[in-house]
Amino acid sequence: MGAAALDRELDDLAATARAELVREIEASGAWDEDPVWREAFEAVPRHLFVPYYYVGVVGGYERRWGESPDPRTRERWLRGAYEDAPLATRLRDGELLSSSSQPSLMARMLAELGVEDGNRVLEIGAGTGYNAALLAHRLGDDLVTTVDLEPEITESARQHLAAAGHHPAVVTGDGARGVPERGPFDRIIATCALTSIPRAWLAQCNPGARILAPFATGLIALTVRDPAHAEGRFLHTPAYFVPLRGETRPDQESHQLGTIPRRARNHDLFRFLLALTRDTLAPQEAFAVWEREEQPERRRYGITISTDRAWAWLDDPKGPYIWPLR
Repeated sequence: MGAAALDRELDDLAATARAELVREIEASGAWDEDPVWREAFEAVPRHLFVPYYYVGVVGGYERRWGESPDPRTRERWLRGAYEDAPLATRLRDGELLSSSSQPSLMARMLAELGVEDGNRVLEIGAGTGYNAALLAHRLGDDLVTTVDLEPEITESARQHLAAAGHHPAVVTGDGARGVPERGPFDRIIATCALTSIPRAWLAQCNPGARILAPFATGLIALTVRDPAHAEGRFLHTPAYFVPLRGETRPDQESHQLGTIPRRARNHDLFRFLLALTRDTLAPQEAFAVWEREEQPERRRYGITISTDRAWAWLDDPKGPYIWPLR
């Protein structure tokens, strides 16, 4: 089979695989609140954003490459690009630096972001550029900005976006500082895990803006009242992301859990509470709260940021369970 015929075969396979992925995302209920995202996922080809990626194998990682001379390897690469799974895209000394998130989680986050026509959006963590492309398809290139600390990441994201026909602003810089020259923003979405909510983001938001970010293995959705105040609750879904570069990496295993019952140690909601209160509660104190409040789900927790402080809370920002945040 000639090269042109192979390319046509891969294009057909990509279209089929993308349609299957869209059906899988739809079945998950990810965009029940905003089905307009279906069109974006149908239109934006994910494989253009992952020309290579890594899959875990015994003893390390295996690289899958879209330009492999072996047709079977290229087919495995293409099928893998459209699985509803995260893909490791950049490693350094065995450490994951960047990835393409699970598409159904991306769809859920985009739907929860509550984007409206004309909104100006800032994405923290450019990654492969795929998420920025989905936003650009929905809003137009001029309204989308994505930022990342690593020049290699922003340059490759820019190339991937151009290959897919999109040209949003791709900025190299510290995401914690935002991109003030491109604001003010109506929505900010982070695709990397945070240990604090940068106040610079609030200052770059219009009143009523929404911030959606991974925090303590959950997703916090904040409404910005003004540059000195934001508040919101966590979504119900768990979320695990690569940490924001430029911040101190949180040590999620710093607590000594040996005296905690195993059913709590291995319980996702207890570990969420531990991560949320890691600076203020000892494990036994966290366990007491968790037991007393009947293993509260993520949606019962929230975060408030005011003029001079920030805190996490359970049920009520002025209630008995509040914990200072950095």
